[in-house]
Amino acid sequence: MEYCCSGSAQRRNNTNEIPRRSWKSYHHYNEFRPALKSISNSHYRVMDSEGVILDKDREVPDVTNEQAVTWYKNMLTVNILDSIMYEAQRQGRLSFYMVSAGEEGATVDSAAALEPRDVVCCQYRETGVFQQRGFTLKDFMSQLVSNRNDPGKGRNMPVHYSGKNKVGAHAIASTLGTQLPHATGVAFAMKIQAIENPTDAPRVVACYFGEGAASEGDFHAALNIAAVKGCPVIFICRNNGFAISTPTSDQYKGDGIASRGVGYGIATLRVDGTDIFAMAVLDGGRPILLELMSYRVSHHSTSDDSFAYRTRSEVESWKSHDNPLTRLRKWLENQDLWDDKLEKENRTQIRKSILKEFAAAEREKKPALGAIFDDVYEVLSEEQEAQKKELRRILQKYPAEYDVSQYEGGIEGL
Repeated sequence: MEYCCSGSAQRRNNTNEIPRRSWKSYHHYNEFRPALKSISNSHYRVMDSEGVILDKDREVPDVTNEQAVTWYKNMLTVNILDSIMYEAQRQGRLSFYMVSAGEEGATVDSAAALEPRDVVCCQYRETGVFQQRGFTLKDFMSQLVSNRNDPGKGRNMPVHYSGKNKVGAHAIASTLGTQLPHATGVAFAMKIQAIENPTDAPRVVACYFGEGAASEGDFHAALNIAAVKGCPVIFICRNNGFAISTPTSDQYKGDGIASRGVGYGIATLRVDGTDIFAMAVLDGGRPILLELMSYRVSHHSTSDDSFAYRTRSEVESWKSHDNPLTRLRKWLENQDLWDDKLEKENRTQIRKSILKEFAAAEREKKPALGAIFDDVYEVLSEEQEAQKKELRRILQKYPAEYDVSQYEGGIEGL
């Protein structure tokens, strides 16, 4: 993708100058503008539900057969990983998990449009982004079981991955919408760096969030600042129909999230989020808002029972209608790139690999106890030293109640 920074810093020569607001025209009658009904009559899509390219005069843009197969394998990996880890949580082997079913395409294809040098700020249903950008099964498992190989040192919830140095992804936070202003800030820093180093390859920030997060104040602040400053950031909204149990009909009155981008002066497009090829043709710079229309087939999380607020028939209908995996597989089969044999072989191999890494991750030690005091200050404060000393005293006094053998270094790791 090609990106560019827009906008330029302007300095007033006279500090007492009062900026004038310029209007194109005036009128002498009172008239309220009607509510915006729709920014478009349809969503942008390249491929239909049967895996057929809609525009017969165009090839799949900038996508090789090898890339398409890789995308499908990555989507398949996310799908199987979700299934296994959901069951593992039900078995008590994980404390929590969130599934991406129905949204594998929205994350894998958008991540495929990015360059390795780009940065991503995710919410918590972007397993496909991490998979596409090079996160390994070992990386996933280390975070999910909070072992000593977890970059977050076991201090975050499962599915809250981090891989800033490895895949250019900032750590995921549970607090809703916080990644939005962070993404704008990172993008603004990139713009400044691009001015200072004009020969460097341009970069962009991709910020993922759900339509529920767009109800947070951080959403509006992030988009407004990005628009005013011309930050190279792509806001990617996964509109999957629900903010946990709240349907979109109870979230907003206007025309989805895309209409808000128009209001802030940001280039905006509404896309079929289940079409793997729809994102591959998108490029640009400056602030951009993409609303990916999809459906959350899964429960919100392992703590949720979505059948309390929607019917099973509705979910089953979406599983068979515009399923991103099914659509891409049909296209691959139409191109003689995939068949039942490859499907079975890959599903079997992926499942074996996941189970192998899961078992290996469970055998690893937990992070050292002393890690809970790390990364707050460069040097431990007096209060932290006192807390550390007290923790050691308690653990040594009650060894039967506190088994520290599962932690790296045991008591000596404190």
